[in-house]
Amino acid sequence: MSTVCAAGVEPARAAEGSHEQKPLKPCCACPETKRARDACIIEKGEESCTDLIEAHKQCMRALGFKI
Repeated sequence: MSTVCAAGVEPARAAEGSHEQKPLKPCCACPETKRARDACIIEKGEESCTDLIEAHKQCMRALGFKI
């Protein structure tokens, strides 16, 4: 769901401007796209899930991670 990515952008921005909040960790970013990607890879194999893999990468990039 793309709203998860958009909602996750605000805390990342808040972390950049404030030293009080901890930065978002890659393991916790984009849980919806990560879950869908992982389930697809387990069920169908990596070759069949390129669209979900790219969606997760795009979400991570939107949060400022360099992938």
